Amino acid sequence: MTKFASHANQKILTALERLIDIVAKLRSPLGGCPWDLAQTQESLIPYIIEEAYEAVDAIYSQNQAEIAEELGDLLLQVVLQAQIAQENEYFTLEDIAEGISEKLIRRHPHVFGDVEVASEEEVHHNWEKIKQEEKQKTHALLSEKLKTYVRSLPPLMATLKISKQAAKAGFEWENVEGVWDKFQEELKEFQEAIIKGDLQHAETELGDLLFTVVNLGRWYGIDPTVALQGTNNRFIQRLSLMEQKCERPLQEYSLTELEVLWQSAKKQLSIDE
Repeated sequence: MTKFASHANQKILTALERLIDIVAKLRSPLGGCPWDLAQTQESLIPYIIEEAYEAVDAIYSQNQAEIAEELGDLLLQVVLQAQIAQENEYFTLEDIAEGISEKLIRRHPHVFGDVEVASEEEVHHNWEKIKQEEKQKTHALLSEKLKTYVRSLPPLMATLKISKQAAKAGFEWENVEGVWDKFQEELKEFQEAIIKGDLQHAETELGDLLFTVVNLGRWYGIDPTVALQGTNNRFIQRLSLMEQKCERPLQEYSLTELEVLWQSAKKQLSIDE
């Protein structure tokens, strides 16, 4: 390690130690912050999710200062969780760091061991194989493993994970035509439930339909979360252009007028791209 690298690492450690001390102070019963003291592992869950999404949004924007700030907010959630766990004698920040370090070494035998790989695909294959061996020690049943996705991930991401794992276990269509047939079946059942006015059944069928759509994306190598995020962004961009052209609030326009404005915005964005 060079002298420069050693100095840089020391600065990082100093900054992390400062953050750890600040969080410990916030959680101190003597002079700490009432809000921070009231938090639990469970109460902080919404903030972890929120900060992760805000970090992703910053990365998409490519505003480097904003990325650094949002990653800091995400790091705070890790340190807070570690502080709470340490207070309850569950684990420490050191345990977290050691655990991920050991995992990285274990899952990269081509870097830290004597395994040879010839491509990125082989790296991915080895990673998944080692990961599967690790999970088998803690999740004897596939259903137990899939429950963790439902508990820990947003529904769309969980669905993709669940469908991938189920497919690996053999619960898979023979070809993509089978997925399309399932899509048509679920769409029909959803429509029938709507026509009957049975909204509870319709909710179930809509869930089945969305599950099938995610599987279609998986078969074609399309991440549904990325696809939907793109659609959300395009919708907002088009709406923004509409509002720029409007001389009065949108709700004062007729549906016909709004459609004209929408198509104009859509065309303009298509030209700009």
